[in-house]
Amino acid sequence: MDMESSQEMLAGAPGGASEVSLIEESVWGAVRGLRERGLSRKAMARELDLDVKTVRKWLQRAWSPQRRAGQARGLDPWESFLRGRAPEVSFNAAVLHRELLAQGYKGSYPTVVRYLRPWREEALRDQRSTVRFETDPGEQAQVDWGSAWVWLGEQRVRVHLFVMVLGYSRRIFVRGYLGEGLEPLLDGHARAFEHFGGRTATILYDNPRTIVLSKDEASGWVEWNSTFKDRMDFYGVEIRLCRYYRARTKGKVESGVKYVKRNALAGRRFRDLEELNTGLLEWCVGVADQRVHGTTFEQPAARFVRSEAAKLVAVDERPPAPREQVRTQTVPSDGLVPVESNRYPVPLEWAGRAIRVHVRAEEILFGRDGEEPVRHHRLSGKHQVARWTGPPRNWSPPRGRTADGPPQWDPAYVGVTGDVAVRSLGEYESIAAGVAS
Repeated sequence: MDMESSQEMLAGAPGGASEVSLIEESVWGAVRGLRERGLSRKAMARELDLDVKTVRKWLQRAWSPQRRAGQARGLDPWESFLRGRAPEVSFNAAVLHRELLAQGYKGSYPTVVRYLRPWREEALRDQRSTVRFETDPGEQAQVDWGSAWVWLGEQRVRVHLFVMVLGYSRRIFVRGYLGEGLEPLLDGHARAFEHFGGRTATILYDNPRTIVLSKDEASGWVEWNSTFKDRMDFYGVEIRLCRYYRARTKGKVESGVKYVKRNALAGRRFRDLEELNTGLLEWCVGVADQRVHGTTFEQPAARFVRSEAAKLVAVDERPPAPREQVRTQTVPSDGLVPVESNRYPVPLEWAGRAIRVHVRAEEILFGRDGEEPVRHHRLSGKHQVARWTGPPRNWSPPRGRTADGPPQWDPAYVGVTGDVAVRSLGEYESIAAGVAS
């Protein structure tokens, strides 16, 4: 087998080869922090992927580096090279072995793999060791999007799921949309605040362009999406962002997204998006809020009522104005107005006339000056025709547009005008003389 194809990729972080560190100070700090939160030794061991004996030992003593002296090995003369070079090649043992041979090393490829293995194990342990941060009641919520293929009627549609989780109680709110644009994002916040009865002091997000256009993590500078920032300022919410490539910071809501897809939507079918959202809301209240949460060991609903409900901040009673897309379109002759690859009926007498089209998160309004607007639910999917629910659309063209019989005023047409009397020229002369006198 080719050596390159049999390579072992060793992802890792800096560490010792001749001396193997048994535990890092950061892990010791994590053990002590979890103990202060009241977790048991077994729970801490599961959380940090450590042996229970190791957890018990580091709870009983202060941290100091413990190292086991390694035996002299054939790669020790190249240790300094490997320390610097291995991270640059992502700890690729095949690449390192090839470069070592060029420097005079006579050993085998498996020897290089074994030499680097302690670094790899330590790196994997560090990657798995993630301390969960708990927040006080009413302090933080987390928001994220998920998506799932759902049967709506006879069509399989990708539904985008807006998910908000309260950090303390773990209560969850979910709503399905046809996209992840700014309008669904703002609508999801408004409905979530209404569902919970208020807002938290801060909300944690990833870095989508509907929220942040760019940022410099070193200086803390952020260029916000102005519309989103204005809406959160309206509510009084402090926006928090995850660091780039550290989406695990919002693990509560990510776990919530998985929970929704695996529990609320598994094997389900709905008539339309409205029925889906009705079912999701019932699931949030009747299932998700009532189960015993695996981290808090309490029902989210009970934990919310006891400690968090009173800590939420009531949002302004004046609802924010809905953000709309407003445009002008001409009604086709069949009275079906195309919007987003679907068609919506309007009165037939509007055919050929310009109307205003208001596209909102869940409905579309069609209107003309001085007339009652026509409302339709925003359709999911594509190439569908909305149902007309108004009075019968019977229409006949106004009178005068067409005439029975052949044209009467065609200047180029020469037709029969009737019999013509024949007179002599003398008669015309006598008539002319009489007129002259």
